[in-house]
Amino acid sequence: MHRQTINKGQASYEPNSIDGGWPSETPAGPENGGFESYQERIDARKIRARSPSFGDHYSQATLFWNSQTEVEKEHIIAAYTFELSKVQRPWIRERVITEILPNIDLELARRVGENHGIEAPSQKPAPVEELGTSSQLESPALSLMARLPGNIQYRKVAILVADGVDGDQVEALKQKLEVEGAQGMIIAPSMAPVTAAGGKSVTPDAMLNGMPSVAVDAVVVPGGSDSVNALAQSGQGRYYVQEAYKHLKAIAAVGEGKMLLDAADVPTGEEGVLTGAKVDDVFTPLREAMGQHRVWARDAKANDMPA
Repeated sequence: MHRQTINKGQASYEPNSIDGGWPSETPAGPENGGFESYQERIDARKIRARSPSFGDHYSQATLFWNSQTEVEKEHIIAAYTFELSKVQRPWIRERVITEILPNIDLELARRVGENHGIEAPSQKPAPVEELGTSSQLESPALSLMARLPGNIQYRKVAILVADGVDGDQVEALKQKLEVEGAQGMIIAPSMAPVTAAGGKSVTPDAMLNGMPSVAVDAVVVPGGSDSVNALAQSGQGRYYVQEAYKHLKAIAAVGEGKMLLDAADVPTGEEGVLTGAKVDDVFTPLREAMGQHRVWARDAKANDMPA
């Protein structure tokens, strides 16, 4: 608030090794222009100083790490690995892995270090006062996966359709999702109304390339041979379910809908990839898979998918 100085350079923090440690605080004293407390006599001299707790740099981060589930820890490792790969100066990457991450957790530093070819230390390098004395025991309140809601309210489910789709299945899916508090979104090759197998018009909510699978929580392919054939012959249709598979989304195919999964080389018969002759055959396991947020059992296989 009320900041008037615009610092120039590549760094806006201190200490740094890029801009000579600048910007930094102005030293106290009238000769330097920095703030200095008036030494007013009360019954002792007041001082301008921070509480020792300000020196605790790592206990909150360690508490957060310790509170995560194994899935979440893997995501944190992947995130550090990814973001550090964008750092162009190797000595900064090395400092993060050898001087910062170990103070949070040695295993975290080791795993990220392996991904960058940098050996992490076997002991925490920071002094004890910086590591902190606050509780670092696990707290489920800090983990998303430890606090799953137990329902699928407010989730979005993509229902992939083209001309010839089974309109009854589409309607059944939307009704069942609505009862659960979720939203079924009709995704089609274009925004033009789709003609269902029985002649009824189905209005799309979005296009395949306008509402990608990363923006929804699950994908369902209803039956209707003409609809499924059109989607299977479309690169966008195949990519939609491939991408959903790669991002660990629950996928269900009803009746002929399985043909799209086959065309996209999405393996069926495994956890989170559901097939059945009727909507009732897939809906309950679909709801259960969505309740876990993602299909975590698929994580190790996700990179096999080229999407």
